[in-house]
Amino acid sequence: MIRKPSEPIRGAFACAVALGCCLAAMGQEALIALDRPGDREFIVDRAGLIDATGKAQIQSLCDKLLTDLQIPLIVVTVESMAQYGPGNLRIETFARLLFDQWGIGYKDAGGQSWNRGMLLLVSAQDRRARIELGADWGREFDPICTRIMDEHIIFHFRQGDYTAGIVAGVQGLDTMARGLRLPARPRPWWHYALVVGAVVLGVFTIVSLIRRGASGWAWVFWGIVFSILGYLLYAFLTSSRHRSGGFSGGSFGGGFSGGGGATGSW
Repeated sequence: MIRKPSEPIRGAFACAVALGCCLAAMGQEALIALDRPGDREFIVDRAGLIDATGKAQIQSLCDKLLTDLQIPLIVVTVESMAQYGPGNLRIETFARLLFDQWGIGYKDAGGQSWNRGMLLLVSAQDRRARIELGADWGREFDPICTRIMDEHIIFHFRQGDYTAGIVAGVQGLDTMARGLRLPARPRPWWHYALVVGAVVLGVFTIVSLIRRGASGWAWVFWGIVFSILGYLLYAFLTSSRHRSGGFSGGSFGGGFSGGGGATGSW
């Protein structure tokens, strides 16, 4: 005789079926309802956070970065995440889904793995921002991304200047991608420091010349300064020649997320 399952078993089975149906439905709805921009378009500003000047700066920086290093950087702003995907998504999940859906970046370049796309996502009403990186970045760049998020993006957001924060974030990510040293948090008095420095150097030079004449340390000092300037100019010209004839493709080539990033709120 076949025994009927007990009431607890039937209840558990029903719950499992219901949960499976819900997960399947969520899987179908998990795609983010945002159209991918064109191959050489880097901004989707649905929340209207970036002014015209900021957009021009971002477009120029991102276009140059893609040409030089085949690293696409896409900036997306939304009013709220719930408008474009399931309402209970964390921004990390939203950014990862969008990154993979659009295929930001390339799996390889020149015969080597080069999945180095970057996404900067800002959700205005949720007051959340996210930097999402392609898988080949690994997790070693998380601390730098955190600095960019906290010191350059959120720093401006808390002052109500979204354009400045997003532009600063793009500049920071561009610096990171090029392997350069990330600048410190912007200071409103930096130009005064330059003026004071110039005055101090002028006084040092005059005093050295008065005391020791042509044999003073001033000439050595200025020789070092001009040597450094000459080296920087040479490096710039060399890199400019190297950049000519760079990558001419678009930002989307099947890249996928998984390289870490950083999240911020204000």
